[in-house]
Amino acid sequence: MKEKVVLAYSGGLDTTAIIPWLKETFDYDVICCCIDVGQGSELDGLEERAKLSGAAKLYIEDVVDDFCDNYIVPCLKADAIYEDKYLLGTSMARPAIAKRLVEIARKEGAVAICHGATGKGNDQIRFELSIKALAPDIKVIAPWRMTDVWTMQSREDEIEYCRNHGIDLPFSQDSSYSRDRNLWHISHEGLELEDPANEPNYEHLLVLSVPPQKAPDESEYVTITFEKGIPTSVNGEKMKVADIIRKLNILGGRHGIGIIDIVENRVVGMKSRGVYETPGGTILMEAHKQLEELVLDRATMETKKDLGNKFAQVVYEGKWFTPLSEAIQAFMDVTQEYVTGEVHFRLYKGNIIKAGTTSPYSLYSESLASFTTGDLYDHHDADGFITLFGLPLKVRAMKMQELEKNNQK
Repeated sequence: MKEKVVLAYSGGLDTTAIIPWLKETFDYDVICCCIDVGQGSELDGLEERAKLSGAAKLYIEDVVDDFCDNYIVPCLKADAIYEDKYLLGTSMARPAIAKRLVEIARKEGAVAICHGATGKGNDQIRFELSIKALAPDIKVIAPWRMTDVWTMQSREDEIEYCRNHGIDLPFSQDSSYSRDRNLWHISHEGLELEDPANEPNYEHLLVLSVPPQKAPDESEYVTITFEKGIPTSVNGEKMKVADIIRKLNILGGRHGIGIIDIVENRVVGMKSRGVYETPGGTILMEAHKQLEELVLDRATMETKKDLGNKFAQVVYEGKWFTPLSEAIQAFMDVTQEYVTGEVHFRLYKGNIIKAGTTSPYSLYSESLASFTTGDLYDHHDADGFITLFGLPLKVRAMKMQELEKNNQK
């Protein structure tokens, strides 16, 4: 009996060409595994394509709810945003995909897992660190790094290779963007985006959204409720997290929300430029932050912001299944105990405009915050506070004066 390899399969040209290559190079039976994290129509026709390409078996695994509940929600709780812009759409999905690949490999008794990520990108790191953490005994095959046996360098090479192996599928020379899509976002790279001096061609590029200038001239009100940091309803309708994201993707896309153009620092050391559409995720992140403003005390917010930035880096670098990731998530869960309430806002031409936030655990006191004197605050108390708070400054200034006088003698 032949040994088996599990291939992270998308149905695109790269992974189609990898199927006969794995059989020819290693004499493996190839188990194709397509992990559904919300790619939508990209999954159409995969079964026939995998069979034509020589796969022994195809799994199509729906992990959308797992992706939302166990990967997106922890990042939402942490307000995790990489380099202040990127909402980690691809980064969060890779460990979810890798985990299911490992589970299928165990089920099939496979000796290896293969992925089609290139040697220049972040995804190779995310896949392989997750596999190492979950299944250190399973071998990883990365064809694009195996230049001694993987000799294809272009789409034309791959198309010709497939045809030579009896696989004549409707692939053509690609003149579109390189995209990655899941329920949370869609990313775009390539074409004019390869030069940061170029303005993105949004008319050609956008999939989920319209440019803000083409959004409706009328704003739209939206209300989101949270319970312990987890979104539970939109406009009064309770639904699971996945459906909330779907709903907000439609609303946000209509109003041009969540389009970013970023030059980011990849883990492998290079800068890359991309455009990300994250309409629903951008709304959820902003609504969550607005609720935390009411509920979290200053010291907790400061520490949470620092750890949120650290968590974004951890996720971006593919270190989801690590003790540090677990520890940060545990901290975040504690901070979310009272992040419950309702956030009301307006969507208008790319903007999310506050329209009122309420929480039964709000730390905001109107009597304290108003300009009138309340029962809890005596203006005279500020005298002693400022004296003590400014004492180090005063002592240093006195010392500097003393030194200056001594120098003048």
